[in-house]
Amino acid sequence: MRWWERRTGRVVGVPQSKILLSTTSVYPEASTSAFELASDLGFDGVELMVGVDSLSTDIDSVAKLADYHGVPVMSVHAPTLLVTQGTWGSDSWDKLRRSGEAVARLGGNVVVVHPPFRWQREYGAGFVAGIKDLNATSEVMFAVENMYPWRTPGRHFQAYLPGWDPTPYDYDHLTLDLSHASTSQRQSLDLVHAWGKRLAHVHLTDGRGSFKDEHLMPGEGDQAAWELVEYLARTGYTGHIVLEVSSRRARSRHEREVLLGESLESIRKAVAAGLAGA
Repeated sequence: MRWWERRTGRVVGVPQSKILLSTTSVYPEASTSAFELASDLGFDGVELMVGVDSLSTDIDSVAKLADYHGVPVMSVHAPTLLVTQGTWGSDSWDKLRRSGEAVARLGGNVVVVHPPFRWQREYGAGFVAGIKDLNATSEVMFAVENMYPWRTPGRHFQAYLPGWDPTPYDYDHLTLDLSHASTSQRQSLDLVHAWGKRLAHVHLTDGRGSFKDEHLMPGEGDQAAWELVEYLARTGYTGHIVLEVSSRRARSRHEREVLLGESLESIRKAVAAGLAGA
């Protein structure tokens, strides 16, 4: 029995979707802490962000860690962030192929991909076709994530190719990030409706429309996070739901555990409510 089950006196129903903890959600703690907390709190698995620390790039070590804690790695975020540009070399397509091999080696099935940066012109020019080819030839899904225009109080900067909004492009699988939707001043439920069956993966978080990518706890922002989770469960979504948040406000491991555990409990409650209304 998990800690929230002891506190509430009941067991929350198991959803269809797997609820994962992103390794970024424990920052500034290391990836090892994500596996420990995912095991202690009862997450169904982990999403590995490649490049956030040295361990995350050593897939054999990650496999041993996952096995030790009994927490599978079910998705991998490719090292396509601005801060991970040097991870696994400089060839962007090789990074994606290695990410696919890594998630397959770990027993997962999704690679999360950011679109290219504007200055990666050659990579950007062939990105849509290249992702389609990877999805046609790989045993795992490559799901392109919605991003946002880079904003300052005075201007917008289009930082991504072919664009920050994946909606109009011919991608087979998409990742919805609620914080990114908020930063782009969009509503996540609108994106869910627009994408239909292309929605393959969800980064559950939140934002308040700031020009910063806030990654608030779900329910703290403007993205109707719990309504979205209920809708997904009610309409038969079976992809992963990944808690990808900033927990930097936690002053201790215990506070971080409480923050993440309460979010997990709320996710499972929202899923159960959605299933009850199906």
